[in-house]
Amino acid sequence: MTAYCLFDNVEINDPGKLAEYARRVRAVVEQYQGRYLAVGGQVDVVEGDRSLTYPVLIEFPDLAAAHRWYDAPEYQELKALRHSAVRANAIFFETAPSELLAS
Repeated sequence: MTAYCLFDNVEINDPGKLAEYARRVRAVVEQYQGRYLAVGGQVDVVEGDRSLTYPVLIEFPDLAAAHRWYDAPEYQELKALRHSAVRANAIFFETAPSELLAS
């Protein structure tokens, strides 16, 4: 089942490092069958009181693929670079079987 990685960059501490991360990360994401669906943009809260600051959404074929990417040797240096550049929240989630997803 399709899985998603949702990152929320709550605070950017080093824009230069984040720009370097952005230049390098796509190739590693794609190597693990991921693809970016959304990067940043306006966030409008329409229910509840939670908000995202700067969301990034990446799709993977399944949860195992998402974790392979996140734990991959090729991503470790980039992950450390991202951690030094931003304060973020991250969650991985998988789609559940649902009649809403039926075509």
